[in-house]
Amino acid sequence: MSQKARKRAGSFRVHTKREDDGHNHILASAILPQTPLESVTPERSASPANFAAQQAKRSIFVRWVIDPKISFKLLLLPLVLYANWELIAPYAKPGIPNPFAPLFLLSGRIPDVKPDDPRYQKSWWDFAFLGYYVVFFSFVREALNINVSRPTARYFGLKREAKIDRFGEQAYALLYFMVMGAWGYRVMSSLPTYWYNTNEFWVGYPHWDMKPELKRYYLMQFAYWWQQLLVLVLGLEKPRKDYRELVGHHFVTLWLVGWSYLVNLTYIGNAVYMSMDIPDTFLAFSKLLNYIQWNTAKVYAFGVFFVIWTYFRHYLNIKILWSVWFEQPNIPEWTKQWDWAAGTYMPGWMQFQIFLPLFLLQLLNLFWYSLMVKILLRALATAEADDDRSDDEDEGDDEPEKKEN
Repeated sequence: MSQKARKRAGSFRVHTKREDDGHNHILASAILPQTPLESVTPERSASPANFAAQQAKRSIFVRWVIDPKISFKLLLLPLVLYANWELIAPYAKPGIPNPFAPLFLLSGRIPDVKPDDPRYQKSWWDFAFLGYYVVFFSFVREALNINVSRPTARYFGLKREAKIDRFGEQAYALLYFMVMGAWGYRVMSSLPTYWYNTNEFWVGYPHWDMKPELKRYYLMQFAYWWQQLLVLVLGLEKPRKDYRELVGHHFVTLWLVGWSYLVNLTYIGNAVYMSMDIPDTFLAFSKLLNYIQWNTAKVYAFGVFFVIWTYFRHYLNIKILWSVWFEQPNIPEWTKQWDWAAGTYMPGWMQFQIFLPLFLLQLLNLFWYSLMVKILLRALATAEADDDRSDDEDEGDDEPEKKEN
């Protein structure tokens, strides 16, 4: 290898021992080099070819999660049935609601409300809605990966299947969290809780009558996390080093989402969602820069991400925890009971039920944050500025460099 190439490869170097767990962590990869700077080759649990072969052998009852052709057909079926009903029912049985509408449209509209301000409540049809959009997110994830992410990864010179797969995962994450982060901001801006006005989480409780956008946003988030959990527990993607932490994170998230929806705490749920989605957008972006080896850009992106993560996932989440502990007791006295008919679910023990999953989520965030701090400090201590590189130099391919004799 030429001296110039050696200098280029070491322009941003982080010297660590291979057995450091942070090396292969989901957050670590946003700042550490993608190829080893030493001669040691990373361990692999299975080759990409073997993993792909295992996926192809899966039952069709599972394969729809990773096969966009199957998921597209599943999505299309209710739409066709809905359209047929709209065309035929007015002549055969006029006045009967379309039974296929709740599969992909909101249900539970509250009667006798102003036409210009519709409101929705929870409905048993919400389960069907969730199921449909679990399939929807499976289709979007795999269609995006096959038609956009993989060609883009190869365009930027990635050759290993493992890296191409990870690039696709982060491209999907970037798209999802960017859209949902912006949508969450739009939803919050229409609520009295804007900008993290936490006292409004409890004033006027129970918030059982939801604006249609809030209900759709909430259920779409719920469906996304169910789909993500399916991917993890069914082993539909190669596990990461922090597999257990990710599974724990998904379970806690679903616990928070489902419970808050059930007990009419969607205002606080929206706030938690947004505090997660916005920093995750920047995490996915910094990791994409890392995969394509835009070294200078990825360092700056990681720095921005670190600040945003600190604000949203710690400052704002701790503010929410503070509100649960100190402001939640200020809810109306008549709501401090478990009454299905009234939609009030706030007996004394509920405060702990709300606080506990949020606290567990904060502990998981602190676990990842500690790794991020170590990575950032190590990078700052060992970085070498090498601005004399030209922009048109070859970045090198994705395969390990061969030693020159």
